[in-house]
Amino acid sequence: MRIAFLTAAAALLAAPIHAQQAEPNPQIDYAGFVELTGSLGPVREAHRLGRDEFLRRAAADGALLLDTRSARAFRAGHIDGAVNLPFSDFTEETLLEVIGADPNRPIFIYCNNNFIDDAPPVMTKMAPLALNIPTFINLHGYGYTNVWELAGVMPTSDVPWVSDLAEEETQDS
Repeated sequence: MRIAFLTAAAALLAAPIHAQQAEPNPQIDYAGFVELTGSLGPVREAHRLGRDEFLRRAAADGALLLDTRSARAFRAGHIDGAVNLPFSDFTEETLLEVIGADPNRPIFIYCNNNFIDDAPPVMTKMAPLALNIPTFINLHGYGYTNVWELAGVMPTSDVPWVSDLAEEETQDS
C-alpha cells in the first residue's frame, strides 16, 4: 500500500502543471516576426559588404551610417560619421526623425561583432544575438529596405574609429 501511495504521489508531482491560457496581446506578433525573419535571410546575405565597399558607400551623399548600440557605447567609440539611434529606441517616429522620410535612403549598419577587439565599447555578443541581425530585421519591418551591413570581422583600427569620450575629456579640461 505504501509503495502504491508513493507511486501515485510521484506521478502527481511529475505531471505537467497546465498554466492558464494567457490572453492574446495584439501589440505582439511573434508569428509575424518569425515570418519576416525567415523571409529576410537571402536579402540580408545579399546586403553584406566588405569593409572598403561598406565605407565607400556609407560616405556617399544621402547615405546614413547608423549605429544602433547604446548611447554610452556610441560615445565611447564608433565609426566616424555614424549617427546613433539605440535599437531599444526604434519606433516609427524616432526612425523617421533619424532616417528621414525616404524609405529608400541607403542605411549602413554595423555592430560589436564586426570587431575582434572584444573590449569596451565593442564587447563581443553571442553570435546569434549580434545586433546587426535584429537591426536589419526591424529596419525592414518598419519599411526601410535599402539596408547594408558591414561584413566580416576586424579590429576597430581598420576603420575610421572615433571616441566622443576623448572630446568630452578635452572639453572638461
